[in-house]
Amino acid sequence: MEFRSSLHPLEKRLTKIPEIMKNSFKIFVILILASAMIAFIESRTITGKVTDDRGNPLAGVNVAVKGAPTGTITDLKGNYRITVNDQDKILVFSSSGYTTVEQKIAGKNTINVTMSTEIVAMDEMLVTGYEVKKDKASVFAPIAAGAVYESRANFRRYNNNFNTEGYASVNENGYKNVKNNPLSTFSIDVDNASYSNIRRFINTGSLPPADAVRIEEMINYFKFDYPEPGGEHPFSVFTELAICPWNRGHQLLQVGLRGKSIDKSSLPSSNLVFLLDVSGSMNAPNKLPLLKSAFGLLVNELRPQDHVAIVVYAGAAGLVLESTPGNRKEVIMSAIDNLEAGGSTAGGAGLRLAYNEAEKNFVKGGNNRIILATDGDFNVGESSNGGMERLVEEKRELGVFITVLGFGMGNVKDDKMEIIADKGNGNYSYIDNLQEARRVLVREFGGTLFTIAKDVKFQLEFNPSKVESYRLIGYENRLLNDEDFNDDTKDAGEMGSGHMVTALYEIVPAGSDERGPSIDPLKYQSTHRVMDDDYSDELLTIKVRYKKPDGHTSMLMEKPVKAYGDEIEGASENLRFAAAVAEFGMILRESEFKGSSTLEGAAKLAKSARGEDEDGYRSELIRLISTVKDMRSLADNN
Repeated sequence: MEFRSSLHPLEKRLTKIPEIMKNSFKIFVILILASAMIAFIESRTITGKVTDDRGNPLAGVNVAVKGAPTGTITDLKGNYRITVNDQDKILVFSSSGYTTVEQKIAGKNTINVTMSTEIVAMDEMLVTGYEVKKDKASVFAPIAAGAVYESRANFRRYNNNFNTEGYASVNENGYKNVKNNPLSTFSIDVDNASYSNIRRFINTGSLPPADAVRIEEMINYFKFDYPEPGGEHPFSVFTELAICPWNRGHQLLQVGLRGKSIDKSSLPSSNLVFLLDVSGSMNAPNKLPLLKSAFGLLVNELRPQDHVAIVVYAGAAGLVLESTPGNRKEVIMSAIDNLEAGGSTAGGAGLRLAYNEAEKNFVKGGNNRIILATDGDFNVGESSNGGMERLVEEKRELGVFITVLGFGMGNVKDDKMEIIADKGNGNYSYIDNLQEARRVLVREFGGTLFTIAKDVKFQLEFNPSKVESYRLIGYENRLLNDEDFNDDTKDAGEMGSGHMVTALYEIVPAGSDERGPSIDPLKYQSTHRVMDDDYSDELLTIKVRYKKPDGHTSMLMEKPVKAYGDEIEGASENLRFAAAVAEFGMILRESEFKGSSTLEGAAKLAKSARGEDEDGYRSELIRLISTVKDMRSLADNN
C-alpha cells in the first residue's frame, strides 16, 4: 500500500520551519564572520603628489589600485588622495603622453611620483601615402596628422583614413600702416578650445597642426588680474604697454576686458537642452564615457528652478528626456548613463529638435541654452558648415544661445564646432579630460551658461604721431570691417559672467627706421594728419560696443591710452604671462612674425609671471613648453 500524506500543503510548509530557522542561523553566523573579516581588513588613506621630471605638477593623472576598481585622479596641483586596504599591494599611475609608473604600497602613507614624458623615436619609418621630410620641423608631422604606427618587428604604416580632423585655415594678421589704416576692429572671442586641444596633442607626443593654433584662444584660456567692473557698464577695460620681448624695437600692448561676476545663486532660471552626439564616432573612451562624466558634474550644479531636456542623435534624432527640474538629478543622470554609441551622425536633425525643445520650454528673462557635446563629425542630413551656420543664425534671434563642447581625437571637426558656437551666440570649449570638464562646467559655470553682454566689439584708433604701424596678434577669424562697429545688425561675440578677454598688439613706434607696409600716395585725399595738442600724449583710443543680453541697440564705452612703455621685465604678471603664451603660440605656428622667440625665452617669461597659480594652469603651460622643447631635441638627434 502506498502511503500518502494527509497534511495540507500549508501544514507541510509549517513543518519545515525549524529547518528554515536552522539554515537562517547558519547564514546569520556566516554574515557575522564575514563582517568581522572585513572589519579586520583595515583601510587607510594614501596621499601624494605627481610631478613631471622637471618638478611641475601633473593634473588629471589616473591613480588606481592594481587589480582593483579603486581609483582617483590628481587635482590641478598634482595632489591625490586614495583609500586602500591591507591586501592592496601596488598603485598604478598613468596619463596620456607619459610612461606608466607602478609603485609598491608597502605600508606607506605618502607616495610621491615623478612621471617621464613618453616619446617614441621615429627613425627608420616606412610611411605610405605621406611625404616625410628630414627637416627638424616635420619629423613629428606624421603623428600630428594622425599616423598609426605598428612595432618595428611588424610593418610600420600610415593609415590615410585614420585622421579626419578639420581646422579652418588661419592666415596671420600682418602689420597695418596707421596713416592708411588708423582703425582696428574685431569681435571679442571668449573661446579657449584651441589651448586644451593643443595640450591634447602635446600630451600624446605630437605637435598640433598650425591651423589648430589660435593664439587668442590660448591667451584667453588664462585668468588675469584685471579690475572688477563698476559703474554702468558690465565690464572693465585694462591696458598695459611694454617693450616687445621677441622684437625689442617694437612695443607690446595688452588690452583686457573683465566681465562682471554674478554669484551662482543669483543667476536666473535656466532652460537647458543637452544635445548629445551618440553616433558611432563617439564610441571611444575619451568621447562618450568622458561626456557622461562631464555632464554628471554639470547636473550636480543644477538648482530646483533649472530645467533640463535631453536630445540625442545618431542616424536619427530623438528626445530621451523631457524638460525635468534640476532637483531630480537621479532621473537626469539615469537618462545620461543609459546612453550608448552607434550609427551615423544626423547632427542637423539633432540641432533642429533641440531648438524646438528649447523654444517649447522658453523661460522669459531666463537662460535659454542648448549645450551641444560632440566630435563635430556630422555626416547625415544637413552637415555643411554653411548650412549649420544658417541654421543657428536663424534660431539665435529667438533668444536661445548655444554652448559647444568638443570631445575626442582623430576625427574632431574643430572648424564646424567653432562656427556653430560663434554664430549661435555661444562659446566653444574642448574637453580633453575630466579636469577640463570641471573647469568649464563647474568653476566657470556662470560664465559658460549666462551671458551678460552680446555683440561685443572692439575698435582701436591709433595716433599716427605715436604709432607707425601695428599688428593684432590672433583674432584672424573675428576681424570686422571698420563700419561694422556702429552697425547693430552685425553679429559679434558674447561675454559671460566673470569672463575675461585679452588682446595683444605688436606696435612699431612712430619714427622707427623699420620699413613697414605702404601704398602709393593718394590722389584725392591726404593721409597726413595734424594732431590736436590735447591728444598729443595719447597712443590710441579704445572703444567697445555691446548690447544687453535681451537688447537690440548697442551701448558705447571709450577709453584713451597714454603713450608710455616699460621694459618687459618690469611689466606686470598680466603682460609678461600673456606675452609668454603668445610667444609659445607663434613658435608652434612657425609664425613669420615670431622674431627672436625661443622656447627657452617663453618658459623663462612664463616662470617669472607664474604668481600664486592656485589652480596650477600656469605651471601646466610651463610643462607643455618644456615637453615641446624635449620633442624638438629628440628630433634634432634623429
